[in-house]
Amino acid sequence: MQVGRIISLLESKRVLEMKIEITVENIKCGGCAGSIKKKLLADTRVESVDVDIEQGIVAIEATENASNDFSAMLLKMGYPESGTAEGIAAAKAKAKSFVSCAIGRVDNMVNK
Repeated sequence: MQVGRIISLLESKRVLEMKIEITVENIKCGGCAGSIKKKLLADTRVESVDVDIEQGIVAIEATENASNDFSAMLLKMGYPESGTAEGIAAAKAKAKSFVSCAIGRVDNMVNK
C-alpha cells in the first residue's frame, strides 16, 4: 500500500508540458533567435525554446497553454505572428526587431 501511495504522490506532482509553435515575421539571424530565447525563457511557464530562423517558427515547451501571452511577448519584441501586422504596425514591428536582433548579437558576442 505504501508503494501505491508514493506513486500516486509522484503522479500528482508531474507537470505536463505542451508544445506551442508560433510562426512569426522578422527573424533574420542568430541574434534574433537569442533575444527571443532569452525573453521567453525568463517566463517561469517556459521550459525550453527552439527558434527555426529559416522558417520563422518559435517552438515553445511550456507548463501551460499560454500561446496568446507568448505571441504578445513576441509582438512586443518586434516579431509578430505571420500575417497579423500590416502597414505602420508592420514597420514598427520591423524596427523593434532590429533592436532585439542587435541586443541578441551583442549577448552572443559577450557570452562566447
